[in-house]
Amino acid sequence: MSHIALIALVVRNYDEAIAFYTDALGFELVEDTDRGDGSRWVVVRPRGTGTASLLLARAKNEAERASIGAQTGGRVGFFLHTEDFAVDHARMTAAGVRFLEEPRHEAYGSVAVFEDLYGNRWDLLQPV
Repeated sequence: MSHIALIALVVRNYDEAIAFYTDALGFELVEDTDRGDGSRWVVVRPRGTGTASLLLARAKNEAERASIGAQTGGRVGFFLHTEDFAVDHARMTAAGVRFLEEPRHEAYGSVAVFEDLYGNRWDLLQPV
């Protein structure tokens, strides 16, 4: 059976990205390996899951730098599911995560759009 293991997310700086995803979003750092050429293999994922992870890939050139924060053209491109929307929304807000709207309760679940430190848009979502 196939599954998506990693999704590359272009970042400006490894350490600031690790800090945001682990401290503000509560992800776990799975791997941080120096590749010997100034680059690193950095993988984070939501704590306690074995599902798809993010490969934090530092931009290497101008074209990659231009895509930081705009990898999905301004649309919500990432969906973080939660089992307790209220708790995670409050924790993330206290950690400085910028929500773009008040929480909504839709037929499919509770949701609020937030931005990561680069401006990529995410849904925090507790499905029904």
